[in-house]
Amino acid sequence: MYVKEVLVQNQVGLHARPATFFIQKANEYKSSIWVEKEERRVNAKSLLGVLSLGIVGGTNIKIIADGSDEQEAVDGLVQLVQSGFSE
Repeated sequence: MYVKEVLVQNQVGLHARPATFFIQKANEYKSSIWVEKEERRVNAKSLLGVLSLGIVGGTNIKIIADGSDEQEAVDGLVQLVQSGFSE
């Protein structure tokens, strides 16, 4: 299992379009991936799950992965969040 904490940079947080980019990126990996905010954990490959966290800009989240490409998955998603979804 591999975990990293990241600050959501963009102002709107993980809503609609940014969440869609996030989920598409998460689905590129084989590992099981979760997003955690304040002790609540959801499947990072589920749009409804990610949206249900209500992640706004300035929020710290944890990205957790478990599987063959866990480190690559977490690092890729952290990079996407840090970019403000401008990729």
